[in-house]
Amino acid sequence: MQIKPALQYLFLKIQAVLLLGAGNCAGALPRFERMLLLRPADRYALASRAHLLAQLNNFAEAISSLQQLTRIGGSAPQEAAAWFNLGFVLQQTGRHDDAGPAFQRALERDPCMDRAWYGLALVLIHQAQFLDAVKALKRNTALQPLSPYGWYRLAQVRLALGQPDKALRVIAHLRQFEPRVAAQLERETGLSPEVGVAGMAGVGDATH
Repeated sequence: MQIKPALQYLFLKIQAVLLLGAGNCAGALPRFERMLLLRPADRYALASRAHLLAQLNNFAEAISSLQQLTRIGGSAPQEAAAWFNLGFVLQQTGRHDDAGPAFQRALERDPCMDRAWYGLALVLIHQAQFLDAVKALKRNTALQPLSPYGWYRLAQVRLALGQPDKALRVIAHLRQFEPRVAAQLERETGLSPEVGVAGMAGVGDATH
């Protein structure tokens, strides 16, 4: 008796999850591909296939799967995640000019996606668009105020814009909750904590 497609899909999904749990990415990948033969527009299988391909350093195929995923309709969070993941993989492969629009598409669907603002900021820094990078990093740090990554980049961009006082304010703010990262920035930028900047305290001062 032939197994119905719905049961085939379920068995393959269970096998894939078990293989992933055992750390067998190479074994799980064919299961997701067979799931896609049964359901070519399955968002879960496409996203999982792309994730595994990226882990196995097959970035070209990972990008292809993610591009296909972005063409499948879904909820706003689902579509935002697909566009973000596409931008992330493109960025990791050095395709910054292609990653930027993907991050922007993600933000059109979810303006509060902090990681997309950060990814977009990295693209803008690579393109030397520092003023726009500041705007993106302000959005990122507003959404993730206790994450050091956005603040770290913001200090670097302020210095690139010739604004050492503002960079020092960011470092001073960062020192309140990530002193090690602040110390690293001081070493990298050559900015000394002894340099006087009036009205240094406060998040507002750090971001303006």
